Amino acid sequence: MSATTPRMNKHIMLVEDDDSLAVWIGDYLTSQGYDVTVASNGIDAVTMIREDNPDLVVLDITLPGKDGFDVCREVRAFYAHPILMMTARIEETDEVLGLELGANDYVTKPVRPRALLARIKGLLKRDHPEPVIEDTDSQRLSFGQFSIDAYSRTTLLHGDVVGISSNEFDVLWYLATHAGQIVSRDELLKEVRGIDYDGFDRSIDVLVSRIRKKLGSAQFPDRIKTIWGKGYLFVPDAWE
Repeated sequence: MSATTPRMNKHIMLVEDDDSLAVWIGDYLTSQGYDVTVASNGIDAVTMIREDNPDLVVLDITLPGKDGFDVCREVRAFYAHPILMMTARIEETDEVLGLELGANDYVTKPVRPRALLARIKGLLKRDHPEPVIEDTDSQRLSFGQFSIDAYSRTTLLHGDVVGISSNEFDVLWYLATHAGQIVSRDELLKEVRGIDYDGFDRSIDVLVSRIRKKLGSAQFPDRIKTIWGKGYLFVPDAWE
């Protein structure tokens, strides 16, 4: 499929060397209205991604030729759309490395079809492949040694990339865009998951806890404060 060929459906490229799994995922995504092409090794994947420019890549880590990390690193030089990494390995270091190399999200095998579909829909919804030049400044925020870029969905602290998941990024971006203001759990749930806070859902607390850990909360506990009974406060002058 050429990148210049008009298409009505979103194009997903699946990079998976397990033939039976590739057929299963491909058939499922096709039944959901997507156009799917498959690459079975890392070398072909780089070439096909460059030529086809798919709307999203589902990328296995363990591949012949080049592994998924190498593919992700190489294609990020020219490919701007979402990459969803997929692997049977569950080590957190693999997840962090994938995110640092430019992956947008990460799922583990065995793959649950509806969960995979939800991740794909979420990434496609948030994807903005055509930058608006006059709006560039509003997509990047900086606070001392911390910066966050909504277009590339990257976060830097002291010049180093912070590997965070898509949901963590959404929470952090919302807090940063409301720096100096108290943001309630209800606001964050509506922004990230599109639901109202019922008084029991603790998913936002977990996400904020993970963000704090990755941003050095042990050394700098006042960067993202908990305001008891009200919500969270991103402190704009705590990032030197």
